[in-house]
Amino acid sequence: MTPMERVRAGMFARSKTGHDKDKLYIILKTEDEYVYLTDGRLRPLSKPKKKKRKHIQPICRFPEGWESERITDDYVKRAIRLQEKEDANV
Repeated sequence: MTPMERVRAGMFARSKTGHDKDKLYIILKTEDEYVYLTDGRLRPLSKPKKKKRKHIQPICRFPEGWESERITDDYVKRAIRLQEKEDANV
């Protein structure tokens, strides 16, 4: 199993390429070689960003209380903000 096969919905991921390079997202859905990403702002749950798996760096961590049926854009924004704060402290 390669690292890319372990990418799962709910994980944090950082963009490696494109105009959004280094931006933090949450993986909403995985599909073959693509993932659908959300940040709760520019890419809300209703309009996720489609990106190739090879263009993201998955972070093997899930937001606290992740339940895909109950998430909202505000929840995603808060989770990303907390993760970025934690990354800055490391």
